[in-house]
Amino acid sequence: MLGDLQRETFQYFVHETNRENGLIRDRTAEGSPASIAAVGLGLASYVVGVERGLMSRDEAVARTLTTLRFLWDAPQGSEADATGYRGFVYHFLDMHSGRRAIGSEVSTIDTAFLVIGALVAGGYYNGSSEDEAEIRELAEKLYRRVDWAWALNRGTTLSHGWRPERGFIPYRWDGYSEALILYALALGSPTHPVPKETYDAWTKGFEWRRIYDREYVHAGPLFIHQLSHVWLDLKGIQDDVMRPAGIDYFENSRRATYVQQAYAVRNPGQFREYGERTWGITASAGPGDHVCEVDGQERRFYGYVARGVPDGPDDGTLSPWAVVASLPFAPEIVLPTIGHYDEAYPEMRHAYGFRCSFNPTFPTEASGRVGWVSNGYYGLNQGPIVLMIENYWSGLIWSLVKRCPHVVRGLHRAGFRGGWLSRADLGGPENGRGGEA
Repeated sequence: MLGDLQRETFQYFVHETNRENGLIRDRTAEGSPASIAAVGLGLASYVVGVERGLMSRDEAVARTLTTLRFLWDAPQGSEADATGYRGFVYHFLDMHSGRRAIGSEVSTIDTAFLVIGALVAGGYYNGSSEDEAEIRELAEKLYRRVDWAWALNRGTTLSHGWRPERGFIPYRWDGYSEALILYALALGSPTHPVPKETYDAWTKGFEWRRIYDREYVHAGPLFIHQLSHVWLDLKGIQDDVMRPAGIDYFENSRRATYVQQAYAVRNPGQFREYGERTWGITASAGPGDHVCEVDGQERRFYGYVARGVPDGPDDGTLSPWAVVASLPFAPEIVLPTIGHYDEAYPEMRHAYGFRCSFNPTFPTEASGRVGWVSNGYYGLNQGPIVLMIENYWSGLIWSLVKRCPHVVRGLHRAGFRGGWLSRADLGGPENGRGGEA
């Protein structure tokens, strides 16, 4: 089941790519720009493709090199149509020109996903060929070019981003979020590091909550508990937040996963089909902004929104990809849920595996049990499926990141201690095959 799902999902990165520059579509909708987060996830997914026999090493090297060469040579500057600024890259790029698209921001978090994907590739392609050596060189250069300190904008936490028309946008990475990987990269930079105090300032906004008898650092959408874990094996290592609590961020995400299931079983909103094997609430596409009467009750539905547990918003929209991305944390509840989705909702599987999301409660005249099913796929959803299945099986992505001295340095500076991190100077545990030629 997992092998089929990983193989189908991987095809997104095979086909939704411009082979001339390596850029990967944000989503399958016609005219979609590239997403730099999808590019980072794609670079790491090619590594998995090689390991699983889904792509030849030569093809993966060629795709990776095309991508990294384009990113290194693309214009960096304050012009409104550049590709990036101060080493950061715009959130969305035109698929063909590679220039800034749809007025997007220079994004700190999406640049982090792009950079860590490049560093994973640099760690994996360890052969002696000129092409593999160039991948390693370009990954290092792209990382060193990013001016993380500038992104503080004279504050104590990192900004979400910057636009040439108005400067820094008014939001910062304060409080628990997917930004742990961002801070690890910023702290570990050999060229433009941020001070240790920035990580401490980020964690000051954490909110501990006890929900359904499980205490954890809370965030409503499930993706927040997953996206940094795609790259970082946080099991057995602790920072100054987790040490006194006696848990780690891996266990924190495990608890968040169980809370998601418990919420669906309780089903306080009385949505259709929620239950022990039908859950997964996160940021996702939805049926759209509608107010409809369903079973005699007026309900409000949403388009793309960060749905969360237990405080909402919740309109009955579920995301199978978010369940799969929790596989390493709680396989005993994730595997039965994947199997149930596969059997009970065959309309959810298409060319690239599970569709983004569905809503059984939304009224429709179409036949079948599911009221609404998303039409397309998002690269930001597809990548975690490919990579978290692999981490569950072999720990390959985690193993490659453990060997990256910059990430190790960043975690040390953030205050993480123990577990594999105490052995990182010796290369860490050999969890995957490590990219042998």
